[in-house]
Amino acid sequence: MTTHYTFHHELIKLNKKVLKMSAMAEDRVRKAADVIRTRDQELIQWLIVSDYEVDEMEMEVEEECLKILALHQPVASDLRFIIMVIKVNSEIERIADIAVNIAMRVQGIANSKWTVPSPYDYTEMADKVIAMLKMSLDALVNRDVKAARQVFLLDDEIDAMRTEAYHRVKDMIRRHPEHPGQLINSYLIGRHLERIGDRATNIAEEVIYLVEGEIVRCP
Repeated sequence: MTTHYTFHHELIKLNKKVLKMSAMAEDRVRKAADVIRTRDQELIQWLIVSDYEVDEMEMEVEEECLKILALHQPVASDLRFIIMVIKVNSEIERIADIAVNIAMRVQGIANSKWTVPSPYDYTEMADKVIAMLKMSLDALVNRDVKAARQVFLLDDEIDAMRTEAYHRVKDMIRRHPEHPGQLINSYLIGRHLERIGDRATNIAEEVIYLVEGEIVRCP
């Protein structure tokens, strides 16, 4: 077996691991969106206790990248691919963590003895974040720079929704200052969704770097 064949095989295996991890993270974000709507306690617990699966895969991917760098010293597009994987690997792990954070915020709201109508309906925002994440991951799979750049446009919409949620929560806290915890948790759901959008944007930026060799940062 030649060194070149081994290197090529390891790159394919690494790519498959990243795609599998991406699918796991996307599934968790979808479940977190369901939790916002349903407050399903079983689903909340599943998200919390299964968090280790993505964490373990993130470490595996990082170790594979470091091994390939040490053994094969890749150059040009292969080196760009490894650098992209290292960065995207971290983004995907954080996305899965944020999905858990959303579940925990919903759990805090559900367990609150004091109830108040939710100041903001996150359904549309969650749907847009899921679409944004899917678009960035599809761009990663297909090496699609055009799709990656479309992600940037959705990021502005998500930011605007988070700002609107902030103002509504702030107004509700003014009117109900005696029990701020539930309302703060409500705002943090929006903040977490925004952060998933930011991470999806980062993935899109890395796709552009991989394909074009250009470092791009969304304004």
